[in-house]
Amino acid sequence: MSKSIFYHAGCPVCLSAEHDIIDLIGAPNVEVVHIGEDRSRIAEAEHAGVKSVPALVTPGGNVLHINFGASMADVKG
Repeated sequence: MSKSIFYHAGCPVCLSAEHDIIDLIGAPNVEVVHIGEDRSRIAEAEHAGVKSVPALVTPGGNVLHINFGASMADVKG
């Protein structure tokens, strides 16, 4: 993985964190995945170790959970 992946569900906490992440690391360095809109990526996020969103998965595979917005169980509904 060459970019970080930022997973979120579209809530206000997630959108605020998305803007901050893009400001911090730059849009070319992060893929933003709205799993509320692209539910096919939920399994991918879980496999990467995402337990709640918003979360950033680094190129090295570390998962950084950012300010609790929603659990993956809530996202899967």
